[in-house]
Amino acid sequence: MQERILAKSHELFMRYGIRSISMDEIAAHLGISKKTIYQFYADKDALVEGAVGIEINSTEKECRSHREKSENAVHEIFLAMDMMKEMFKMMNPSVIYDLEKYHPKAFKKFNEHKSRFMYDVMKDNIERGKKEELYREEAHSDILAKFRLSSMFVVFNTDLFPPSKYGLFDTSLEILEHFLFGLTTAKGQKLIHKYKLQRQKK
Repeated sequence: MQERILAKSHELFMRYGIRSISMDEIAAHLGISKKTIYQFYADKDALVEGAVGIEINSTEKECRSHREKSENAVHEIFLAMDMMKEMFKMMNPSVIYDLEKYHPKAFKKFNEHKSRFMYDVMKDNIERGKKEELYREEAHSDILAKFRLSSMFVVFNTDLFPPSKYGLFDTSLEILEHFLFGLTTAKGQKLIHKYKLQRQKK
């Protein structure tokens, strides 16, 4: 039951945003009483923290898989794009804002994941691309990994990118392509065009 409650909460938070989903609504979606939820979770904060845990585990698993499956550093980024596309289909743009404003403990957990695991993934990808001569040799791995991380999350700023005007995935893709073209060598840019063409054919 505990896993079922958490899985449904995660799904609802991602789809509708965290603030707009109450404990009553979670209980109604599960067809159980609110009292049953409180047997497993002290409050909404605990549920949100658990939902963030699901997201972190899923991202880490996917990123490791992309590294193993990818032909090269550029291909690894394209596999990550496909993951983003699936994730953003189900994601409300307000999720990050809600997390930061109303659930500081869960937001801290998410931020630690971002600044440790995700930073390492970005930096390793840049180092890999340099070794493969697909990324510019003089590119500063640390600075660009941090820049990429910041640019990934700027799409959730609804003042800059109101959801009525900008789609999460399309905006992310535009920013990522801009980053990738700035980082790659001529050899790397040929691969960008190759993978873009393959995606269009799909």
